Amino acid sequence: MLKPVLPQQMTGGAAIVEALIANGVDTVFGLPGAQMYAFFDALQQRSDAIRTFGARHEQACAYMAFGYARSTGRPGVYSVVPGPGMLNTTAALSTALGCNAPVLCITGQVPTAFIGRGRGHLHELPDQLATLRTVTKWAERIERVEDTGAILAEAFRQMMSGRPGPVAVEMAWDVMAGLGRTPESFSAATQEAAPVAEEAAIEAAARALLSARSPLIMLGTGAQDAGAEIAALAEAVGAPVAAFRGGRGAVPEDHPFSLSSYAAAKRWATTDLLLGIGSRLEAPYMRWANPMSYVQEPAGARQLIRIDIDPAEMERLVPTIGIVADAKPAVSTLLAAVRRLGSSALPERTAELQQLRASARAETEQVQPQLSYLDAIREVLPRDGFFVGELCQVGFTSYFGFPVYEPRTYVSEGYQGTLGFGFPTALGVKVAHPDRAVVSVTGDGGFMFAVQELATAVQEKIGLVTILFNNNAYGNVLRDQTNNFGGRQIGSALVNPDFVRLAESFGVRAHSVTSPAALRPALSEAIASNAPTLIVVEVERGSEASPWPFIHPRFD
Repeated sequence: MLKPVLPQQMTGGAAIVEALIANGVDTVFGLPGAQMYAFFDALQQRSDAIRTFGARHEQACAYMAFGYARSTGRPGVYSVVPGPGMLNTTAALSTALGCNAPVLCITGQVPTAFIGRGRGHLHELPDQLATLRTVTKWAERIERVEDTGAILAEAFRQMMSGRPGPVAVEMAWDVMAGLGRTPESFSAATQEAAPVAEEAAIEAAARALLSARSPLIMLGTGAQDAGAEIAALAEAVGAPVAAFRGGRGAVPEDHPFSLSSYAAAKRWATTDLLLGIGSRLEAPYMRWANPMSYVQEPAGARQLIRIDIDPAEMERLVPTIGIVADAKPAVSTLLAAVRRLGSSALPERTAELQQLRASARAETEQVQPQLSYLDAIREVLPRDGFFVGELCQVGFTSYFGFPVYEPRTYVSEGYQGTLGFGFPTALGVKVAHPDRAVVSVTGDGGFMFAVQELATAVQEKIGLVTILFNNNAYGNVLRDQTNNFGGRQIGSALVNPDFVRLAESFGVRAHSVTSPAALRPALSEAIASNAPTLIVVEVERGSEASPWPFIHPRFD
């Protein structure tokens, strides 16, 4: 138990720890350094209430916090030194911003007397707070120990209210180590009440859904807590449900009304109404349309209904009917209106959708060997197991080729497309869910961004199973250079270590397979062991079929 040096007095670092505990935080990812010593010492003294997981690179700390947040919906917290330490985490912060993940960055600052002076103090940046504000929802400096509780409460309020997102706080070196008077107890943040859907908009949306001939529902991250209500709405209006990345698993993808993103794309041309729930609608408007141009529906072409907690979304992509509200209560209210206004005359679509799923699968069957490996993983991974992707050939194929059955169990990189995010993110997912299976699927290029975190997995006893598809290349770059630039290749072919021996040198269980049939028992054994494991799948360079025709489909 942390003992205050004087009654109602503690260091700035200790005050941050107590504020975290008051806000329900029990896990911090971090890499200590000079400006943060007082904070990490306070974490050590309060290890009864907070467990701290170290890492070998600051970026991994932030990605682990991202994985924790993305897979739970709860705040993921990390701490690193200011300046270069903080800058090393900005890729993960921008990923969290793109994925609406509640991540809290706690960092230091040069001593108060040096802030803004440009004297070149250790880890000084010209304006760290301004830098943080470009990749977070909100960022602030704690200038006095006495203000810690209030500012941390505001950080949690900002992070969790409305559209969730990353936030950051910084504290000067001298304040972090100095003493200040604090309350006897710290208060938890009060979250803002979500906006309530307007009755007129709900009524209009219900009527539009009931009159649509061929409606479609697309889900994003904001739909993750509304799956039961969405499934019931889909059945009530006869609308299939699909998601591209963030919304996957909200409605189980073996539900009769669920479609893969590619199957939904096949139906897009005949869709006369799109209902987007908690989604930027990237797939229909930036994947199925021209990704290089901004697309707004022409008047009368297709009705667009949007349910989103962020009012700014109604300006970014203007809908026919906009409902600014949290997804779960809004969909529940919409469902009640549909049931009140509707009739039993809707067409029966289950057979149609079953045929559509079958035809989509038959067409994508050519994406080999990726699909066969994904089938093997899906057969072994428990229904509630987590699949953490990567920017690799199997990861891309999983967008449409890997069924997801439970909320938040498909952890993706979102629109930032941050190569190398997968392995460290999956470590954070496993920390958050130590008793559930977590599989990281990665390529050799992305894996090498954070290969040193094999040491973290062993040291912290994180039982993550990593499946490494080794094609000795940045496969996507290699294909694009070969197909689009006269076969001229640069920087895309890779020379790799012996990954099995490398993993074993860290103390990680490791072995190699060369077929889906061999992967099944290896993965089953690895999941059962609940120990850090690397399974290397050797793939011939350039042999994978392209998944892109099914991610950017064209039906001209």
